[in-house]
Amino acid sequence: MKVVLQNLTKIFPSRDKKAGKEVVAVNDFTFEIPDGKLIGLLGPSGCGKSTTLYMISGLQKPTGGKIFFGDDDVTELPTESRGVGLVFQNYALYPHMTVKQNILFPLENLKGADRMPKAEMLERAYAAAKLVQIEDLMDRKPGEMSGGQQQRVAIARALVKMPRVLLLDEPLSNLDARLRLQTREEIRRIQRETGITTIFVTHDQEEAMSISDMIVVMKLGVVQQIGAPQEVYDNPLNLFVAKFLGTPPINVFDGTVKDGKLYIGEEAVLDVPGVADQEVTVGIRPEGFVLDENGPLSCKLSSVEVMGRDVSIVSKNAASLNPVVRSIINADNKVDASKEYVRYTLKAHKVFIFNKENEERIYF
Repeated sequence: MKVVLQNLTKIFPSRDKKAGKEVVAVNDFTFEIPDGKLIGLLGPSGCGKSTTLYMISGLQKPTGGKIFFGDDDVTELPTESRGVGLVFQNYALYPHMTVKQNILFPLENLKGADRMPKAEMLERAYAAAKLVQIEDLMDRKPGEMSGGQQQRVAIARALVKMPRVLLLDEPLSNLDARLRLQTREEIRRIQRETGITTIFVTHDQEEAMSISDMIVVMKLGVVQQIGAPQEVYDNPLNLFVAKFLGTPPINVFDGTVKDGKLYIGEEAVLDVPGVADQEVTVGIRPEGFVLDENGPLSCKLSSVEVMGRDVSIVSKNAASLNPVVRSIINADNKVDASKEYVRYTLKAHKVFIFNKENEERIYF
């Protein structure tokens, strides 16, 4: 099911009635979510991603704009009439019910022509449980299960109605690191097997990049960039996107462009033909450094961390806007930790230049 958002806007009244300043949670969001794709809504707390999800679900009414499922305008439809499956961060399971009863609950509440025979409801419930691999736990109650198992129950309950659209609101936030990895892989598997258009809200960029077909990066209610995860990582449109994506985070420096060369401090580190002379902000991905004793960029060496296949070099540079400069190099490279300074050549495609004032990307 294709989902189309047209100029979607949500404005909340101010909590301070005297100040009277409204809060724009989502600002003029237009996007077409292709049929059968998994889309990650990504951004820091307060960026509007959950509000967008709640408007798509019908739990919140837009201040402006339209929402279409396929060719159907669902903007004014109540949640129960939209054909959505919702999975929340806190699972929202009924603790006094068994797994089977929790999964059956949405079907048992269907009315009129949508009502189905009990045998069909049971068949649907067991099919959903099998899909999320909890068919052997149907007689347990939520309190007898792990967090990961409870999250699977919540997903099964959302899928049992065979929704047109599956909506996941930070579904992995309450799980430990190992379970998060396992459950996100399961979500991707389930989405591919069902082919249901899925919208996944998270503040964790690694989660979004690992399982999404496309990601939408948001900031303060405004969409910053939309694209395939690797494309957004490799070609950020502005400094916010560059800083938000990537682990370890991008290294940021004060820089200057003069006579077609990019300077960090007094060192000319890269040719940037066609860029006008100006003060700039420079972003360098951790993997964008090449260890080179004759390289143009020098940093004061702090420590060397061996991580198996990679080596993380922690250093400092007076022009750095981060507390430290972190570069990731292949473990085959030997680093002399006794040296005071380390020098680098830079990979041009891993270096980004941004306008000092508006933080937009400057291409070279």
